[in-house]
Parts: sequence; C-alpha cells; structure tokens
Amino acid sequence: MGKKYLAAKAHVETKQYTIPEAMQIVKKAAFAKFDETVDLAVQLGVDPKHSDQMVRGSVLLPHGTGKTVRVAVFAKGDKEKEAREAGADVVGSEELVEKITKGWLEFDRVIATPDLMGTVGKLGKILGPRGLMPNPKSGTVTFDLAKAIREVRQGRVEFKVEKAGIVHVPVGKVSFEPQKLAENASTVLETIVKAKPSTAKGVYLKAITVSSTMGPSIKIDAPGVAKMFG
Repeated sequence: MGKKYLAAKAHVETKQYTIPEAMQIVKKAAFAKFDETVDLAVQLGVDPKHSDQMVRGSVLLPHGTGKTVRVAVFAKGDKEKEAREAGADVVGSEELVEKITKGWLEFDRVIATPDLMGTVGKLGKILGPRGLMPNPKSGTVTFDLAKAIREVRQGRVEFKVEKAGIVHVPVGKVSFEPQKLAENASTVLETIVKAKPSTAKGVYLKAITVSSTMGPSIKIDAPGVAKMFG
C-alpha cells in the first residue's frame, strides 16, 4: 500500500457508519488527482444461480452520476428520428450491429425498441459481459425513446447482482456535496431493498461498503439501512 492510500485509510475507523457519515469520510479519504467515482458495494443474502433470486433493476439518481453518458439507440423509421431528436449519440439498426461487431464500443448505455431486440440479440456476447444489453426491467427496451434517453442522461443507473451475490452501483463523484452523495446512495439502497426476491431467506442486506475509485472501503450499517427501508 502506498503512503497516500495509508493516509486515506487513517480517516476510516473500524466501525459501521450511517449513510451520511460514510459520505463525509469517502470525501476525506479520496486522494487521486482526478474526480473519483463513488461506488456502493452491497452484499446480498441471495443465490444468483437461482433465477427466482436474481436481483436487478434500475434507479434514477436524484443528483445524477456526474458522468457524461454516451447513448447508442437501436431504432428505425419514425423511432430513429425520435431518438436523434432526443439527443442520442448514435442511432441505427443492422448497420449499427455490424459496426459494434467490428469492435466499435464508444458508448456507455444502449437503448432499443422492442421490435429490434432480435437484431440486438446478435450482440449478446459483446454487450452482455459489459452490462450493456438492453433490458425491459431497466427501462432500456422501450418505444418511449425520448423518456429513456432523458433519464439515462439525468442519471438512471442499472444494477444486477453478480455471481458472488454482490451489487455494485455508482452513486456520484467525490466532487459532489456529501448530502447529494447520501441522497443518491439512499435512493439506490431503498430500490435494492424493494427488489428483494420473495424466495430470499435470512438476512438480505449482509454488508454494505462505499469507496472512491482509489480510496479505501468504508462500512455502512447494513442492519440500520434494512430497518430504515424495510
């Protein structure tokens, strides 16, 4: 561990913080020269191997992510025109599939109209591992393209539990005020609590940590959060 990391870690006590307290600490512990992303990591008491225990969805952050989002849209005809007018960075159908297949990946989110999901499905092996595959549950498969593009730009983020039972979600930048980070994090955690599968048994929120890109992890009081939003 470098000197800067150890100095940052000195701000973190071996205790569990409230959400507002944790956001104060994550700002103090950030030391990189760039505006670091603040990420939540939530360990859930689910087994993602079972489809009925899969936790996924999307949430609109009240204060956005602080990141400029490049949006690719699969649409044609009038919907292609709607997407362009709504500010999509790139719009297409078969030709866009071909472009991505050849290695072009200059976008952060993908939205598609339902009628083109058969075409987009060809990109499963490319978009899937990157978490970019459009999905109705996250609002990225829709005919209401203007709304979807607007929400993505405003800060709608997707989440999906990984094989180890952990959900990672960005909640802003270290340049954000602590209150805004706390409100974003609270919105995410409330959404994850509400997404609890009915088949999940035992403790659902097992552990919650927050950290900046380069900074140390800070523990958040998981039982307290469960009580707050449960």
